[in-house]
Amino acid sequence: MNATKGKSRWPLSPATVRAVLSGHGILGLAFAAVIYLVCLSGTLAVFVHDLERWEQPAAPVVTRIDDAAMARALNTAGRQVPADTTLYAALPSVDEPGAAIIAHSSTYKREWAVDAQGALVEKATAFSDFILNLHIALHLPRSWGEFIVGLAGVALLSSLVSGILAHPRVFKDAFHLRLGGSRRLQEADLHNRLGIWALPFHVVIALTGALLGLSTLIVGVLAMLLYRGDTAKVYGLFLDPPPAINAAPAPLPPLSAVLSEARRRAPGADPHQLTIENAGRADARIAVTSERHRLLVPQDTTSFDATGRVLKDQHPQDLVAGTRILGGIGQLHFGWYGGVPVRILYGLLGLALCVVTSSGVTIWLARRRDKGRAVPRWERLWVAVAWGQPLTLALAALVAIMLPIATAVLATWLGATVALLLGFYTLRFPATAAARCLRLALAVALITLGTCHLATSRAAVAGLGIDIMLLIAGAGTLLTRKYVRFMA
Repeated sequence: MNATKGKSRWPLSPATVRAVLSGHGILGLAFAAVIYLVCLSGTLAVFVHDLERWEQPAAPVVTRIDDAAMARALNTAGRQVPADTTLYAALPSVDEPGAAIIAHSSTYKREWAVDAQGALVEKATAFSDFILNLHIALHLPRSWGEFIVGLAGVALLSSLVSGILAHPRVFKDAFHLRLGGSRRLQEADLHNRLGIWALPFHVVIALTGALLGLSTLIVGVLAMLLYRGDTAKVYGLFLDPPPAINAAPAPLPPLSAVLSEARRRAPGADPHQLTIENAGRADARIAVTSERHRLLVPQDTTSFDATGRVLKDQHPQDLVAGTRILGGIGQLHFGWYGGVPVRILYGLLGLALCVVTSSGVTIWLARRRDKGRAVPRWERLWVAVAWGQPLTLALAALVAIMLPIATAVLATWLGATVALLLGFYTLRFPATAAARCLRLALAVALITLGTCHLATSRAAVAGLGIDIMLLIAGAGTLLTRKYVRFMA
């Protein structure tokens, strides 16, 4: 009877339980790596327009362009693309200089910069496109990638809330920071301070990221609840219905007249974007979106048909509060408003969010070690993520300036990531030594990247600021290795 009482009633053996717990921990570590990668790529995505100019410093960057020149550029682009392609034209503004045209369809994509005379210059921005796609969909099929990124936003938001609730002294100790002492205390203080100082930013980024990533799921749920699964009716609440199909060839209307009419109908707003659906067809539709400096997003939209007739005229006063908020989610998430000061602020706060995410896992692993349940293999894997991902992105950028091909950039990042994870999983050495090696490699990569770009671009003004920041970041990583033991 005593022997029966002493036996565990759980049907799994202790070895199986340990294996399941190990798998559970690896799964949690993998999802933490996804959150960290989304935060890191999102910090870079804030500067995606600056990175485009850095990648192609010789491309024209205009601060003003007249309607006739923009019309010439669009007509030229329209003649070079398939008839069912959508043209997106970005006009220069005070916050975002430069004019560009993107031609996009399900099977076609091409992009140009536009000079002041309306001439087109082919754009080669492999690294910028790589960063944006990495942040939005992790280079997975779009629906799956966006869903995983949305889940990462939900997990990050719940971690922020639970972190505040689990630390009753977090506000009281907001300025208590111990550097240079115990590694665990140092990282705990840095984790808590950066978490509380930038908490509003962290919450906004996590919430908007979750909404953007899970938008397809949200639409599906609303369709099931309200319209018996008809998602088109849900999208119809926010988007205009498509025009009747008419694939007959038709020239574009006078675009300078279209821009002038949009400007006349939206006094106090400046045309910011022009979209032409089904360019070159009789069912083409043209939308001119204008921005107002005191609003977060451009909210004046005038739509035209293929003949230039006005179809719809919408202004901020026509929108309900919910639609305005929905329209501002993307701008608020990426920081693409307010110009350079806002981007710099988003960049600094984004780096803080990366540190908070990374240090949270490091603290958890340190606590396991202190309790006698160390998992050195997991520690090495996390080092390969925390310091390895910045390194792989720097290597991908280096390849992009030498060989601006999207597949080469993606292959470099993916190959370096897999090599680091496999190497750190297989080889047995302390995680702290691995972190020091990766920090040194990152410093060398950043300095090399900045130096190579300076040499190849001949110190062009368009990319000089980023090159200087790369050199400073590389030198700072080298100089702080002896004094800051964060994750090393």
